[in-house]
Amino acid sequence: MSDQATPTNDTLYAVIPAYNEAENLAALVNEWAPVIAATGPAARLVVIDDGSKDDTFKLLEELREDHGDVLVPLTKTNSGHGATLLYGYRYALEHGAEYIFQTDSDRQTVPEEFSAFWDLRGTADAVIGWRSSRQDGFSRLIVTKVLKAVVRLVFRVSVPDANCPFRLIRAQALEQALTTIPPAHNLANVLLTVRLVQQHRGIRWVKITFRPRQGGVNSINIPKIIGIGRRALRDFWGLRRLRQG
Repeated sequence: MSDQATPTNDTLYAVIPAYNEAENLAALVNEWAPVIAATGPAARLVVIDDGSKDDTFKLLEELREDHGDVLVPLTKTNSGHGATLLYGYRYALEHGAEYIFQTDSDRQTVPEEFSAFWDLRGTADAVIGWRSSRQDGFSRLIVTKVLKAVVRLVFRVSVPDANCPFRLIRAQALEQALTTIPPAHNLANVLLTVRLVQQHRGIRWVKITFRPRQGGVNSINIPKIIGIGRRALRDFWGLRRLRQG
């Protein structure tokens, strides 16, 4: 899809997974709620508590008092970041979203950069962020490079940033891609990017700012990086021959 007129159905759902993010939630919702609401009266900010051990969901429900027109707080049993993303994507599709935006709850992305993505929605099936530089430490940069290498090795797909948590996708493209992604896949956004490329979807890559985590604790270290790489290689290798749709 390219060079198409701006669509008339602009219903946007923004999906944000959250696990033990009580420290970030008030600022997160206060920053994003007006940005999402500005796209139209049916827009929703869907924040999904992934079985947090802190007061994440309690705080979300309190925040709904001030943002009830746009904020949808959900909670579920803990199943990890990837499974929570897929849960949120399916929720958005089931509730009539025409566009689905995704970012994370650690506030490393900048809400003011969303408008550039929204302006491009009629020109591509997906507009995906590209973290050309990361401000959150060397270990996180290594994760990005490891995943890029694994994707190239297994799927023969080369993309600037397969796992960037700043992406806007048309519902039709997302729905088709999800048919080839296991329901609890741990690296859902990486595999989603691969499927969009394999299905010859039009993708626009846009450089974004990626700040240090704005609150909470960075849990990534070298042993975890090694584990992420090994698991990604094993999981992706088993999926490489799936029907591409």
